Amino acid sequence: MSTNLEVGIVGLPNVGKSTLFNAITKAGAEAANYPFCTIEPNVGVVDVPDVRLERLSEMFKPKKTTPTAMRFVDIAGLVKGASTGEGLGNKFLAHIREVDAIAQVVRCFTDANVTHVEGALDPLRDIEIINTELCLADLETVEKRLDRAKKMLKTSEKKKAEAEIELMSRVKEGLEKAEPARRLGLSDDENILLKELNLLTLKPVLFVANLGEDEVAAPEENPYYLKVKEYALAEQAQVIAVSAKVEAEIAELDDEEAKLFLEELGLKESGLDKLIKVGYDLLGLMNFFTAGEPEVRAWTICKGTKAPQAAGKIHSDIERGFIRAEIVSFDDLMACGSNHAAKEKGLVRLEGKDYIMQDGDVTYFRFNV
Repeated sequence: MSTNLEVGIVGLPNVGKSTLFNAITKAGAEAANYPFCTIEPNVGVVDVPDVRLERLSEMFKPKKTTPTAMRFVDIAGLVKGASTGEGLGNKFLAHIREVDAIAQVVRCFTDANVTHVEGALDPLRDIEIINTELCLADLETVEKRLDRAKKMLKTSEKKKAEAEIELMSRVKEGLEKAEPARRLGLSDDENILLKELNLLTLKPVLFVANLGEDEVAAPEENPYYLKVKEYALAEQAQVIAVSAKVEAEIAELDDEEAKLFLEELGLKESGLDKLIKVGYDLLGLMNFFTAGEPEVRAWTICKGTKAPQAAGKIHSDIERGFIRAEIVSFDDLMACGSNHAAKEKGLVRLEGKDYIMQDGDVTYFRFNV
């Protein structure tokens, strides 16, 4: 996984996808009221908000403070038949092969001025159209791999080929029934085998229900949102309620005004904050920090990462020459008021190669190359 978490935003045309993307990334993609106005994927990078980074900056007063980032890739509105080249088709699907997770924007608002590409509002039908297109795109990939494995039967790698044929046939059967690969109950080893295919339907998914401005504070009162929530539950996927319109208004405000605006609407956080939190959760990610006078910085790693691999996020040389990590937990550091006080209380620990990093570890790596 790249240092920056990358999320692909998909949806039918006119569901509010580009409006949402523009708002959360302030990237200014075209958001016209007609299909296919987004030809090339728009990419926006946003800072991941973390209050702990601000607190560390106040303590260390560094020359520079660097948050970690999340990349959003806005894929053009998919339509029925995209996988066979309908609309602008498969070209777009290729753009999301590389992302870590997929956020599907589902329209749950009624607005006579915004046309619906399918003629009427029905979030579950919309989800299934996208799902089918992703399955059909994956089917093409799996069939190619299956043909390759069959040719391998005549070589010395016959045993490997047989295992691959069995797996690919099972995945193919599921995809033909519009059953995403992630629903097939695959083992860890099977998932590893499939990983290099970059299947779209194997990626973790979250649904972004786009509600009207006056509905977002109480989404449970929107019947369409409830349907999406129920669907997500069956999929073991996450769902968040946002209003692309509200996000667009927030994007125009400074931090203080945005906070007041959210309070007026009865919202605790913006849609972007929700999206980032759920994205982290979905992919099992967390942050650790490095802190000193030159720079205070947040780094994103997968939960379960050991200290040398975390060091490798900073530089491969630090991983290669790793000696040990000097670590204090963020909470302990704040309670002590300074690194020096934390050391005096014995709260700064020396950890070796097998140490599993914890969320909020403030770390100094010792290394020798």
